[in-house]
Amino acid sequence: MTDASDGAGKRCAPISTFDVALARLPTGYLKGSFMGRTYGVTVTRSEDGKRTSLFAEELGGQDIVSFNLYGLSTGELLKPCEMSSQKVVDFVIGLVAE
Repeated sequence: MTDASDGAGKRCAPISTFDVALARLPTGYLKGSFMGRTYGVTVTRSEDGKRTSLFAEELGGQDIVSFNLYGLSTGELLKPCEMSSQKVVDFVIGLVAE
């Protein structure tokens, strides 16, 4: 990922580890764990590869992680849904798929 957003659409530092972790997640539904909790995760990628969305819901809990990643001519833009970019980045990097 060229850069991330702080949640307000502002650009942040490069996060290549995030790109690698996100690329490893398959398109569709998967179960995984993060910080000892189990999540149901849905990853959607547009056919043209310009948008990736992730929605994760803690199974048996209340936590949610959700974002859209847009590929722009100027790089990538991470748009978390009502949460910090750091929460999104930590989740994607730390998620262990079953």
